[in-house]
Amino acid sequence: MSSRRIIPLTDVSAVPVVDGPALAPNGVLHDTLARPLRDLRISVTDRCNFRCVYCMPRAVFDKDYPFLPHGALLKFEEIERLARIFVAHGVEKIRLTGGEPLLRKNLEFLIERLALLRTPGGRPLDLTLTTNGSLLARKARSLKDAGLTRVTVSLDALDDTLFRRMNDADFAVADVLEGIAAAQAVGLAPVKINMVVKRGTNDAEIIPMARRFRHSGAVLRFIEYMDVGTSNGWNMTEVLPSADVVARIAAHFPLAPLDAHSLAETAQRWGYVDGGGEIGVISSVTRAFCGSCTRARLSTEGKLYLCLFASAGHDLRALVRNGSSDAEIATAVAQIWHQRSDRYSQLRGSAAAQDADERRVEMSYIGG
Repeated sequence: MSSRRIIPLTDVSAVPVVDGPALAPNGVLHDTLARPLRDLRISVTDRCNFRCVYCMPRAVFDKDYPFLPHGALLKFEEIERLARIFVAHGVEKIRLTGGEPLLRKNLEFLIERLALLRTPGGRPLDLTLTTNGSLLARKARSLKDAGLTRVTVSLDALDDTLFRRMNDADFAVADVLEGIAAAQAVGLAPVKINMVVKRGTNDAEIIPMARRFRHSGAVLRFIEYMDVGTSNGWNMTEVLPSADVVARIAAHFPLAPLDAHSLAETAQRWGYVDGGGEIGVISSVTRAFCGSCTRARLSTEGKLYLCLFASAGHDLRALVRNGSSDAEIATAVAQIWHQRSDRYSQLRGSAAAQDADERRVEMSYIGG
């Protein structure tokens, strides 16, 4: 008998039941904690060409892993339709994620569609994408021409041996750096660079990363290693608090705190005193920001999740494919958001959070 471990990416979600009066979009939706809906993250694929240990470890996501069949994925026109409804409800920023979104064939066609959307006030969307950077050098120009605003690139080390070990797919640092340079050259700026810090694995790379991207125009952000999903074997002892990251950098390059761009911003900003740019730290483990979270997530197969640490979603694809009208889908979205009370990071360690630990959806399925 095989001992191979299968961890499902998704969950068994219910189709939203649309009842009660219609809730027409008016540009403002609030949940039970008075948090507005402003950001939508759309996963366009559950596949990735990296096998990072904290996200898609090869021991689980091997060559035989049963990823979603193509027919299960939302079509571009379905994504556009849902995005249009979310924008009418107040979404101002859309981020395309994965898996690795640049693996989705003809992604530029989707970006062209989304770039035409306008907020109720007539403003274009902040349309961004998160990538591991492996395909960015060859895609940067077409992404920009399609209407993409910015990119965020994941890079966890500059040491090539360590980086290859962490991505577990033999991708070189040089390829990612080439992608970052290409994105900057075509104007997908400011490029943000996300480094997930895992104590004892890559925390020695903090200073080299800071040194490399000072005065580069890119914004380097350090993310605490999070307990997303159930496949990465998360342990609190491997979390390096953001306060320690800031202290390490400040010992080499003096820092001063910067104001947040918005109340919903996840990163705390720090600027180099000598004018060398800025860094950010995202502290979802040691300094939860649930109280200002304005993000919803749409999975690869059209399920709506209200938290990165969610254990269940709402099947919007079923509404799209069973003939529901835009008004009915808009009402379903409004009803779901009005009932939202998710705040996992604030409750981490509580009985309620521990009860959900075994059921959390994988990050590679709904994006980071």
